[in-house]
Amino acid sequence: MRKSTLKLGALLAAGIALAMPAIAQNRIVGGAEMFPNRNIVENAMNSADHTTLVAAVQAAGLAETLTGPGPFTVFAPTDAAFAKLPAGTVEDLLKPENLSTLQTILTCHVVPTEAFSPALGRKIMQGGGSAELQTVGGCTLTASIRDTDNALLISDENGTTAVVNIPDVDQSNGVIHVIDTVLLPAS
Repeated sequence: MRKSTLKLGALLAAGIALAMPAIAQNRIVGGAEMFPNRNIVENAMNSADHTTLVAAVQAAGLAETLTGPGPFTVFAPTDAAFAKLPAGTVEDLLKPENLSTLQTILTCHVVPTEAFSPALGRKIMQGGGSAELQTVGGCTLTASIRDTDNALLISDENGTTAVVNIPDVDQSNGVIHVIDTVLLPAS
């Protein structure tokens, strides 16, 4: 019983920590200010840390969708996250013959709702330590909170886990959470 009480206490503390970031101030991502009156694509294009993601979104023909009304929650991998993939993976995905695979991977980073970290924290607490998120691409992501530092974690169906490095980047059509790892659909 003591262990479950400690776990619940940790989840409550994590939920409070996730609720703390001020959404009212503009975030800096990739050296650029992100503006809540701009859409996901407009802001991502200004981030020096998301050039690979922007190129992939454009190659996949998803830019028009992500400039639409949404709302969307995008778990946005940085260029460094893409660089962690095996050599040649990004170049292969950008080839026209791999369009369907690229679209699936990218849409597995998009949840069709606006989910700021306080809402994710509540879902995680209600789920007893984790929450499933259904993506536009048909993937199931799992959100959790790391006990040691209250970091928000997002895991894919293969068990690969990304850390949310910059949460709650407000957009006119949703929210971006910057992550350090590319999430993939089930193998």
